[in-house]
Amino acid sequence: MLNDAQKYIHKRLEDQIIDTGKVRAIILKGRQQGASTYVGGRFIHKTTHNKGVRAFILTHDGESTNALFEMTERYYQNLPKFVKPSVSAANAKELSFGVIDSGYKIGTAGNKAVGRGQTIQYFHGSEVAFWFNASEHTKGIMQAVPDAPGTEVIWESTANGVGNFFHEQWKLAEKGLSEFQAIFVPWFWQSEYKKELPDEFKTTPDEDVLSKQYDLTNQQLFWRRMKVSELTTDGVDGDKAFKQEYPMNAAEAFQVSGGDGLISSDHCMKARKEFVSGSGPYVVGVDPSRGGDRFAIVRRHGRRMFGMESYIGEQCNSLGKNVAICKKILDTVCPVAKKVPDMMFIDYGAGADIVDRLYELGYKKQVKSVHFGSTPLNPEKYTNKRNEIWQELATWLVDESLPVTIPDDDELQADLCASPFSYDNKDRKVLWRKDRIKQKYGFSPDYGDAAALTFAEPVRNDRKKKALNYNKSYII
Repeated sequence: MLNDAQKYIHKRLEDQIIDTGKVRAIILKGRQQGASTYVGGRFIHKTTHNKGVRAFILTHDGESTNALFEMTERYYQNLPKFVKPSVSAANAKELSFGVIDSGYKIGTAGNKAVGRGQTIQYFHGSEVAFWFNASEHTKGIMQAVPDAPGTEVIWESTANGVGNFFHEQWKLAEKGLSEFQAIFVPWFWQSEYKKELPDEFKTTPDEDVLSKQYDLTNQQLFWRRMKVSELTTDGVDGDKAFKQEYPMNAAEAFQVSGGDGLISSDHCMKARKEFVSGSGPYVVGVDPSRGGDRFAIVRRHGRRMFGMESYIGEQCNSLGKNVAICKKILDTVCPVAKKVPDMMFIDYGAGADIVDRLYELGYKKQVKSVHFGSTPLNPEKYTNKRNEIWQELATWLVDESLPVTIPDDDELQADLCASPFSYDNKDRKVLWRKDRIKQKYGFSPDYGDAAALTFAEPVRNDRKKKALNYNKSYII
């Protein structure tokens, strides 16, 4: 019997086969959620039911290699006789089914050359975030797996910080910039992750928030409480350790040591679950593409943020295409705000030409460029414009007295949480430079910059603005 997490993984993989004919997946999950067990069973089934195929499993250490191979042997030994091919050769790490010319092999990540020189139809990378030579291993493995229908490549792991191969590949998959699909499995899908309640059990305010956000039972909350207590040892922050080992969302899993971001995953999750009707000015933030990043757009109507869009590659590789994207938004009555934008703020760094062209087309009253390095409205509090708009965004998001709504989207949350900062000699918060964030996290927070741009300056609410033709193809 599959548990809920395994059923979800199975459905996502099978759906990808229907769409593309093959599997390319990266799975982010918590401890002991059955991903390796499921993939092991999947691949032993495929190698015993198909001729001339090879499965290769690569783990992060010798102990895991032994454990996975023992599990594989149990799968094989318990196969019904009529679908159980005879083993022509077997050793500590390999099963070979000579009669159907198929095989199943397990190796340990260590030697950079492991997996090279083979032809593999099914590859399972286990705990990829903990491989020492991950990029070298995967480079060789991907050359061994034909880019053909019926082949499968599955990378799975718990998180191990940011900036490593697994984190970088997860971000690419999450943003749709690779052929891999991102599959996240939260801890609370495990039916066994609950604990019998003591008579005196009472939830804390923080637990009440989690219960509301994720629909957790008291038994699940008590299990979590005990696990946090268990992880709180030798100065380790148990709550932070729990989020990494048993994440509720992808952003929690890839948390930065110290939690020094302007915006936390908890604030994002709260805003993702709120519903607030928009009011006041309708503002659009545009972060144009540079150096292969996304052309990102975020809309905000008062305390409601919505309407994420992004374009990559040929979709935004010319001034004409970029201007056309912005012009369409400026000319379209938004079904959420019920009007065209009151203002569109565009990052000057990569968008100066876009702004100039829009001015020529008559949008000077609706469009403004924002230079991130320019003087802020409040120079006593902020060092430059980028620091100002990001901190205004953070203040807007974390204000507990006035709820806000943001899109229920992991990609936006990841970008918003990628907001580490330090302090200058005047005790002002200074957000890291974008290139430093990209180097540390493995991605550029383009949606975060677009969201922050909606706070560039106060905007007058022009209620008399004439509505233009409603574009029914508009996507929120």
